[in-house]
Amino acid sequence: MAQLDLHDTFLNDEDHLHITKQTGTLSKRKTDKEEKISPEHLVKEDMADKIATILMHNYDGKLYGEDDTSQPTSCTAPIIPIEATRKKKKRKRSQISICLTNCRYESIRKVASAFGMREVSEEEAWNFYWTDMSVSVERAKEMKRFQRINHFPGMLEICRKDLLARNLNRMQKIYPKEYNFFPKTWCLPADFGEALNYSKSRKNKTFIIKPECGSQGRGIYLTKSLKDIKPTDKLICQVYLSKPYLVDGYKFDIRVYTLITSCDPLRIFVYNEGLVRFATSRYADPNVNNTTNVFMHLTNYALNKHSRTYVYDSEAGSKRKISTLNKILLSQGVDLDRLWHSIDQVIVKTIISAWPILKHSYHACFPSHDMVHACFEILGFDILLDHKLHPFILEVNHSPSFHTDTQLDREVKEGLLTDTLTMLNIWQCDKKRVLEEDRKRIRDRLLQTNKFAEYAPTEEKEPEKSPWQTQIQWEETHLGNFRRVYPVGEQYASLFQQPSGSLYTGTASSRARGDCARLQREEFQQTKAKAEALKKPSQPKTKEDDQKPKEKKEKEKEGEGGSMSISVTTDKGKVKVKEQKKKEDKPKVASKPSLMQQTVSPTEEKEKEPKPSYVTCSYEPDAIVEREERERLNLLAQRDFLIRSYGINLVHNLVL
Repeated sequence: MAQLDLHDTFLNDEDHLHITKQTGTLSKRKTDKEEKISPEHLVKEDMADKIATILMHNYDGKLYGEDDTSQPTSCTAPIIPIEATRKKKKRKRSQISICLTNCRYESIRKVASAFGMREVSEEEAWNFYWTDMSVSVERAKEMKRFQRINHFPGMLEICRKDLLARNLNRMQKIYPKEYNFFPKTWCLPADFGEALNYSKSRKNKTFIIKPECGSQGRGIYLTKSLKDIKPTDKLICQVYLSKPYLVDGYKFDIRVYTLITSCDPLRIFVYNEGLVRFATSRYADPNVNNTTNVFMHLTNYALNKHSRTYVYDSEAGSKRKISTLNKILLSQGVDLDRLWHSIDQVIVKTIISAWPILKHSYHACFPSHDMVHACFEILGFDILLDHKLHPFILEVNHSPSFHTDTQLDREVKEGLLTDTLTMLNIWQCDKKRVLEEDRKRIRDRLLQTNKFAEYAPTEEKEPEKSPWQTQIQWEETHLGNFRRVYPVGEQYASLFQQPSGSLYTGTASSRARGDCARLQREEFQQTKAKAEALKKPSQPKTKEDDQKPKEKKEKEKEGEGGSMSISVTTDKGKVKVKEQKKKEDKPKVASKPSLMQQTVSPTEEKEKEPKPSYVTCSYEPDAIVEREERERLNLLAQRDFLIRSYGINLVHNLVL
């Protein structure tokens, strides 16, 4: 009877209609309680097996209907018979795919394979996309709801040296006490005039010149004077921090790795371990003799690894861990908690300076990401300590190097990548479920079956835990070697209340400075061209030169009239006299045979004669070109020769 009652509860199951036929025979046999036939036991056993399979099917649907991941669900499991539990099959976790087409680091491939990720191409439906380049808007808009990428659109606002300087200078004007951790910086050529005036008033200062978007120390040099800089070059000019904190007499900077898991809400984590990069020459105050020594003033690993004095030692070498530096500072009596709290503040304030652009760009590019955060990013902050242990930010790297040349690099960077992927909770979003929901949404929109869904009362559905709350809870319980530096209370609340127009004002002012610099460049080029023109050999204009064209025109008219009248009224002797006068005015006109044979190659004439200067005023006469004037005189001489040789008969006929 128990089996029959259990069977009656599943009579309405539409997926198992083939069982209903057998239920009819069982109901008929139910009336004859006293009869016990052996076929009835066979039917009951068969029915028990089928009921178990139905229960198992329903249980799988309830257990995996909402989420296909390993995360715990709130669904209560139904009571399952013992026989059905034996036939239960474990559902495999879906494999996560990652695209590393534009990634050149083997350490990332190694860590991704350790997490069971499968490397795929760009054309496939990947879960993660790791690239060494910045994210374009086109790439961001093509992403699906379950996909994530390792860069935020708009992060170049603090990762390019010129944009970082513009944003921090803008925030310095609004919050001068809060943003005093950035050396005085100018963007050339827009701020060339300001930088030049500053250098004239402070001649003891040293300046460091950087390319606006360079890396690995390329193109960086020190200078005492800004007069050698071309006003047309696009550079970053920064006041050099001449009194850094030294360890064993060497200058160093700290590479602090920072993870941003979301920008709205903003969540920032700093990795406790990092790299300390030392210069390879003992430090001395910059002067004329040592400003060219990059091994003394620059701490970039890409430069110092070529030095003969580079030391490979994790405890006393040219590259060490942050934990090793902490031990040294602690032995010198430095308050580490206070120091790292100030470094955390520098990092958070720098990111807040670009937060309005990050938030706007993110929502513009990812309006439909409601399951997971579309972006995450690991930034490399380069921090320099001055002699008073005040942190100064040098630059921000949006793609810090993950090369593992030494064991120290492997320990730090592979640990960083492992803790990053763990915190991201890579199995949070189920790709199959999201694709099915997207297909259903498209089908409903086409068929208009969900037309009144937005008017449905919200009280009927129980509020479920949002994916954002799940992610935040996961991050707090899987920090690894990270520490959360934001959000932390109301410490930075005032910095978010920056005037809305300050960003655009800074942009407009920078454009105005750029236009002014462009006009200055044009004036500079014009003055340079004039100076070069004056250096060329050219005859200065005088009043006599201006009167020459008029005199020549009058002589030409007189010569033409004289040649006609000479043949008529004068004899040949007088003609010869006048011809000799003409020859004195025109020295290159020779005797009769030479007039016809005289030829001058035009290429030789162009090389010998200077080009005429450009006339800016139309009321002034053009300069006489000697070559053209010579050709004109030759033609006139030929004309006179022809007239003399044939003119007697012609004139005689005219007289008659």
